[in-house]
Parts: sequence; structure tokens; C-alpha cells
Amino acid sequence: MGYIKKYDEMEKRVCSEKRKGLSEMSMKELWELFPISLTEHQVYWKKWFCDEKDNIEKILKSDITYKISHIGSTAVDTIWAKPIIDILVEIPEVYDMEEIKKQLVCNDYICMSQTTNRMSFNKGYTENGFAERVFHLHLRYAGDNDELYFRDYLKEYYDVARQYEELKLKLWKKYEHNRDGYTNAKTEFIKKYTEEAKRKYEKRYE
Repeated sequence: MGYIKKYDEMEKRVCSEKRKGLSEMSMKELWELFPISLTEHQVYWKKWFCDEKDNIEKILKSDITYKISHIGSTAVDTIWAKPIIDILVEIPEVYDMEEIKKQLVCNDYICMSQTTNRMSFNKGYTENGFAERVFHLHLRYAGDNDELYFRDYLKEYYDVARQYEELKLKLWKKYEHNRDGYTNAKTEFIKKYTEEAKRKYEKRYE
């Protein structure tokens, strides 16, 4: 009977831990639950983006003019990436971001950060880890889209894309449980080639 009681107590403790909400977790706990993980490119990532793009179009009001783009490393089919689909949603400045935020939050997106002109949302983060499909949605006003230039540059210049991949693979294990450190360590590289891309492509996305 003692063993049964001990097992029941352990089971209850595990269930209780699983029920702990994301908002109740410390940053350390979140980074442990959602580690940095890289994998070679998967052809189905494009479909995941297209499916979620359709979903976002249904969420947003039909009278809103907006542009939805696939950004980040999963949009570059030659390099390894975190299996998380980054999506950029651009809207005209006449629209209220708070209203769009309400619509997204009511449809399984979690607002992770926001400033006057930018909002960041996650979808697919659960108390038990990543869901099968995970998305990061970046809500911006039209023209705030440097990621499009960087994406296009990596697609056109294979050698630069390979350098970026090598950098990420090098940083992976060092920052496996430190997402901010991982992101910050890539900033200089991204900034350098984004600036080159904007000079090359000029006003492609203005």
C-alpha cells in the first residue's frame, strides 16, 4: 500500500506540474521547456505557412488591407532552421494594432511583446512543450519589413546563406536554453547583410 500511495503522490505532482500555465513559469523554466533546436529544411514548412496564412486571412477583417509574408530561415530552402514558421503581417498605419491584436489573441495567438509600432505573437507553445506546428507572427505597419530583404538575399546568395547556417549551428548548443543570447549573437550578421540587401534591392518592398 505504501508503494501505491507514493506512486499516486508522484502522479499527482507530475500532473500538477503539467497544469502550470505558461504565464506562471519563470524565464528559465520557459527556456528549458522550449529549447533552441535546429533541423535541416523541411519541404512541408511552405505548406504550414500557406495553411496558417489562410487561417490569418479568416481571422482578420475582410476590409483590412494587409500583406502576409513567410520570413525567417524556414523560408530559405537551403539552410537548417528552427522548426518555427515566422510570419510577417504588414498593415497600413491607419489601422489600429490593438484591434488586430484582439482578433489574434481570440484565435490561439499569445502576444509576447509590443511597442507602439510592433507586436509579436506566438502560437503552438503549450504547457507540455511545442505543438506540432509552431508560429511566430510579427505584426508591423507597412514598410517595416527588413526581414524580407534579408530573406531574399539569403535565397540569392548561397554562400552567405551557408555562412548564416554555420553561425547558427555554432550557436545552437551554446545558447540552447537562452533564446535571447542566441538571437543577440546573430544580430551583427543579420544587420550587415540586411543593409547590403537593401542597397541591392533598393525599394523592392516599400
